[in-house]
Amino acid sequence: QDAFVAFHVDKVLVSKYLKSLQIGELAPDQPSIEPTKNEMMVRDFRELRDTVEKMGLLEPNQLFFFLHLAHILLLDSAAWLILFYFGTSLIPFVVSLLVLTISQVQASWLQHDLGHLSVFRKTKWNHLLHKFVMCHLIGASAKWWTLLHSQHHAKPNCFSKDPDIDMHPFLFTLGKKLSVELGIQKKKYMPYNHQHKYFFITLPPLLFPTYFHCHTFYIAYTKRYWVDLAWMMTFYIRFFYTFGSLLEIKSLLAYYFIFRMLESSWFVWVSQMNHIPMDIYYDKNLDWASTQLKATCNVEQSLFNDWFTGHLNFQIEHHLFPTMPRHNYWKVAPLVKSLCAKHGIEYQCKPLLTAFADIV
Repeated sequence: QDAFVAFHVDKVLVSKYLKSLQIGELAPDQPSIEPTKNEMMVRDFRELRDTVEKMGLLEPNQLFFFLHLAHILLLDSAAWLILFYFGTSLIPFVVSLLVLTISQVQASWLQHDLGHLSVFRKTKWNHLLHKFVMCHLIGASAKWWTLLHSQHHAKPNCFSKDPDIDMHPFLFTLGKKLSVELGIQKKKYMPYNHQHKYFFITLPPLLFPTYFHCHTFYIAYTKRYWVDLAWMMTFYIRFFYTFGSLLEIKSLLAYYFIFRMLESSWFVWVSQMNHIPMDIYYDKNLDWASTQLKATCNVEQSLFNDWFTGHLNFQIEHHLFPTMPRHNYWKVAPLVKSLCAKHGIEYQCKPLLTAFADIV
């Protein structure tokens, strides 16, 4: 299946676990593709996948990722050094906040690469560095992220299956069809006719410092991710020891909460611009490629956009090939455009600010 191929790097290893689940073979007269799936799209996408593998686009450039990690660590150190050398007055305080925010967001893009096994050829090295970046540099659980994000990739924008849209219908109502359904049922948890106004002061600044903080610890504890919890504590020990030596307790807590709010705002605007404006509905059981294409859109390429979004401006290519190293997205984009044109699917690519506006 295409989802199996898309998710797994070491297919031989994973196949060993699947053997115990095999119940038999399909009878010769039985179709191998369900009627809801586009057989032509399935065939063409598998040809594209073969082409991608032959072109070597699934091979990572480890120098790219090393330099990316290096600039994260330099910014992380610079945030503390600014306060150490220039004091804790307003200007150094603000500059340090901005530098740490950049470091944290760029670390979140790198942990995303590691979680998708796209940095190293060996899975175990991806997992090990994922724990260092996600748990130690950011302070969240790597396994928690993998659990939620894998579900998102399997069924993007599918209500009750994609955890990224769990905010429907409580905080927001998402998707044209689902919103109408709520109206017919007369269900209302929030003043949804004003959600385009309260979005700015709820989800972007508060997702990280409130919900994610609680949820990552809750999942790690209830699912007994003890290794992750130990790694996560090293972040808090390091942060409060290093910055606590320079800031008083009130300033330290303010510093922590503000950089989390800035980080959260950056993350939400970038992560939502590729999905929220697209089709959000119940699972229609489409083929892998069609499922991904209907739920994703791109943002125009530029050096700034690539860096600012962690190459998630190529969300279409990322969703079709989740283990592809991000520095190769631009190479496969023309092939994906051709696939979309052949099957009459719109390949949406917008300017960055237009993508932000489309969320609202």
